[in-house]
Amino acid sequence: MGFDVGKVELHCEKNNTAHKTNDISVNRLIVRRGQSFLVTFELHGPSRPTTDFLELKVETGPQPSEALGTRSVFGLPEGCGKGSSWKSKVHQGSVFLAGSITLDITSPADAPVGEYSLSVKTSAISSVGSSLGKLLLLFNPWCKEDWVHLPEEEERQEYVMREQGLVYKGSDKYISSMAWNFGQFEDDIVDICLKLLDVNPKCLSDPAKDFSARCNPIYVSRVVSAMINANDDRGVLMGRWDGRYDGGMSPTYWNGSVEVLRRWLKNGSNPVKYGQCWVFAAVMCTVLRCLGIPCRVVSNFQSAHDTDKNLTIDDFFSDYGVRPKQSPDSVWNYHVWVEAWMRRPDLSAGSLYDGWQVVDPTPQEKSTDVYCCGPAPVKAILQGHVDLKYDVPFVFAEVNADRVTWMVFADGSKKNIFTDSVSVGQNISTKAVGSDKRVDITANYKHAEGAEKERAVYNQAVKRVNIPEENSNGIHNGKPGVSMKIVELTKPVSGKDIDLKLVLNSNDSETRTLVINVNVQAMRYTGIPSSQIQTELKELKLLPNQDLTIPIHIPFSVYGEKMPESNSIKVSAVVTDKDKSEAVYITEKDLVPESPSLTIKAIGSELQYSDMTAEVVFENPLSEGLRNCFITVTGSGLLTETMEARMPLLKQGQQLRVKMPFTPYRPGPKKLVAGFNCDQFRDIKASCNVYIKPVTGVVPPLRR
Repeated sequence: MGFDVGKVELHCEKNNTAHKTNDISVNRLIVRRGQSFLVTFELHGPSRPTTDFLELKVETGPQPSEALGTRSVFGLPEGCGKGSSWKSKVHQGSVFLAGSITLDITSPADAPVGEYSLSVKTSAISSVGSSLGKLLLLFNPWCKEDWVHLPEEEERQEYVMREQGLVYKGSDKYISSMAWNFGQFEDDIVDICLKLLDVNPKCLSDPAKDFSARCNPIYVSRVVSAMINANDDRGVLMGRWDGRYDGGMSPTYWNGSVEVLRRWLKNGSNPVKYGQCWVFAAVMCTVLRCLGIPCRVVSNFQSAHDTDKNLTIDDFFSDYGVRPKQSPDSVWNYHVWVEAWMRRPDLSAGSLYDGWQVVDPTPQEKSTDVYCCGPAPVKAILQGHVDLKYDVPFVFAEVNADRVTWMVFADGSKKNIFTDSVSVGQNISTKAVGSDKRVDITANYKHAEGAEKERAVYNQAVKRVNIPEENSNGIHNGKPGVSMKIVELTKPVSGKDIDLKLVLNSNDSETRTLVINVNVQAMRYTGIPSSQIQTELKELKLLPNQDLTIPIHIPFSVYGEKMPESNSIKVSAVVTDKDKSEAVYITEKDLVPESPSLTIKAIGSELQYSDMTAEVVFENPLSEGLRNCFITVTGSGLLTETMEARMPLLKQGQQLRVKMPFTPYRPGPKKLVAGFNCDQFRDIKASCNVYIKPVTGVVPPLRR
């Protein structure tokens, strides 16, 4: 009779530290695939190294099997579980005769990620093993054989390990950043991420197949893309863009992903209300980083939403200056998605399409009957290879569609005015590695506007999606008889009047009588008008080779009440020649008023487990009181949950100063993020960086 196994040591802290998962936990085994981990078995009874039998079994999901890669049997002696995908060997310096044995166990680099049960048996006669507990297996960007391998350590630290980042918003001329706490290593987030996979429709339909497919980051990222939105499943977030957020929170409320994901779990896997594109993307970034897939948040300015898949965006103006809501296409001030890093052997035998892939969880259009998007290789988008999966044509249009402007007349007829092949896809941005600088990655997606290569790629893309020639060609821009532009006289600041001017110039020898419509609308960031602010009609003469300047004054008393649920102001000028009705000229300018100042700072020693204080300050800039004010503060590794402070009324000129105590529990670079909202203002954010120094020999306080 051989030995029995007594106590088993999983070396959770040692293994997790080696696998870069100790920030998640040191009390449960969480390892990365393709990398060995240690398990020590206490042995009872006589041991015979030549005949003793130690069989380990790992299983994940329902109906696990070797064929699906969800079950593996392996162990000692050598050859036990022959053909098994998981491997074990005696750890260097460990021997059977010492009363215990330590094994190096290695999962394959393409094993399905998720929760595994681990069991052991020491008799070939017995059919039942002893349970050793559970382990979590994650993707491994440090492993060269893993499809998500990322070569540079600095990038792995940024795109897998960093728990905070920046999201860029605004417009191409008014880019602003907001801090976001991803919090992928916070308590229970890894379990929520796995729960997200477990309730996806593909898993509910065929769980054994779904668990097996979790070996593939292409599959996993596509599933997560679908599950972040709740349009056709039990997803995390319900989107809403109409400004009415009854029964939930405005999308501008959120400062981080942790509260969103915890609310989803607490709600019984029912959607959290509400999200918009930056919330969808940031939450997805949290999930992918937690699972081990390198991920970054990307913002595209002047982002096209091409509903009819013809790579053009139709823009309609009325002859009285107002933008009618006729086109299903739109151009968003900005749109936010994520890029995930992985190989794409499904598209090419080589590495042609490996690297960053666009994955977009915002529910815009269906892909194979599900609201998801990607992964679409950025390299394919750059080259116009729109016949590749997944959803490359849609993303290509987001960054490179042509914009066709039409004039709609009172009788319903319409006229093509011009085609703009430049403005879509500007300042595509992401946070820099290791700093808070903005990096422009537009060149990853498209060749320089105006370059011959850019037009060649666009024309190739048009052919690949089989657009009829009459729909993609035949639109020509003649030399305009009148040039015009809208110029800012003052920087737009929310709470203050805005002043601009419209400048017109004629390049011919005739005096022109012009009918000039200047229209101002509050716009949602999705390019949809939310309300009319003001309009002005003038009839003026434009002398040859001279400027005609028209002042545009937009009082805060007029636009302020229209702005709380709008991101920007669009000023449009539609000019017609009274003597030449076919001569129509259009120009427009998007304004994003700068928000009032909010500040946050950390006060204290910046030591792990030492008490600190977050101080948030906001001053009312208006000549009226601010109603229903509230401040939120979050910070991964600093605060275990979001803290709030409310004030029903902040009087004219009054300063709001709030101090919130907190105790940092994880060392390293961290970020405090504050948000301020009231009836008059939305989405005012501030952040500060904090470096928490580690301490040793201190018993950490209990966390949730």
